[in-house]
Amino acid sequence: MKRFGVLLSVLAVGLSFAQAQPLEKVRFGTNWVAEAEHGGFYQALADGTYRRYGLDVTIVPGGPNVNNRILLPVGKIDFFMSANTLQSFDAVAHDIPTIVVAASFQKDPQVLIAHPDVKKFDDLKTRTLFVSKEGMATYFQWLKADYGFDEARVKPYTFNPQPFLADRNSAMQGYVTSEPFAIEQQAHFKPKIFLLADYGFSAYSTLIETRLELVKKRPDLVQRFVDASAIGWYHYLYGDSRPGNDLIKKQNPEMTDALLAYSIAKMKQYGIVDSGDAITLGIGAMTDARMRSFFETMVRAGVVDGSLDYRRAYTLQFVDKGVGVDLRPR
Repeated sequence: MKRFGVLLSVLAVGLSFAQAQPLEKVRFGTNWVAEAEHGGFYQALADGTYRRYGLDVTIVPGGPNVNNRILLPVGKIDFFMSANTLQSFDAVAHDIPTIVVAASFQKDPQVLIAHPDVKKFDDLKTRTLFVSKEGMATYFQWLKADYGFDEARVKPYTFNPQPFLADRNSAMQGYVTSEPFAIEQQAHFKPKIFLLADYGFSAYSTLIETRLELVKKRPDLVQRFVDASAIGWYHYLYGDSRPGNDLIKKQNPEMTDALLAYSIAKMKQYGIVDSGDAITLGIGAMTDARMRSFFETMVRAGVVDGSLDYRRAYTLQFVDKGVGVDLRPR
């Protein structure tokens, strides 16, 4: 018993010493203003998860006039939330020394939104489509290659639903977590939603990127940030999301409780964060097979050069460990 008591004392001293260590400062840049789609990160900050992992995290919001992506390779931020896998391939193509270490979204939230009379995905090929310039260069090329969509039917999307609402024979791009809500509020009808991920657009989304240098020199720091962020997502989706939402609204006063609730519900309904490989491997999961499949799809669509060494875009070193899966309701 004496030896056991000594052991407990040693463990207590060790824990106290660890807790007394100064928190490591980390700057995490997002790609847009604070919203529910960033909720797991804000939750981890607000409920103390990052602190419990020894991290003093500052979230640096993006926005229409902010490009946090360029701050990562020059060391102004430590981690960046990139939109989808294609951005990671682009970094390799341009020899930018960054790498993906986790994929918070198993499904890209990109959708095509149609009027209620549209019954099936193929019906969209006969509609006028409002698609952004970025969308035309990425997922629309996949729609052409795999589904036979026609660029002649596309009109520029200006991030305004009014042209779509005015033309019943049209469809528009959006995120499953936001634009349908705006349409319901303005036009008072539920639009038909087609999540591109469910039709074969297999990009990961809301990925965590960092510098290669940080992976090589501070893998412990990267691991703690990835793990704590995953825990934050479990807490946000399945626990009390109010701490994260309060912090989101503080950083983005235009955000409403109604939109936050809608976005969380849609992330859960469509399995945006927690589905597929994440069910067993944990939120943030990535696999070589999924990366290879998406790369081959984008090569076939003419979006990515087939000679690109896409494997340089990511590492599985910090994911697929099942962190937090016990927090999912059974």
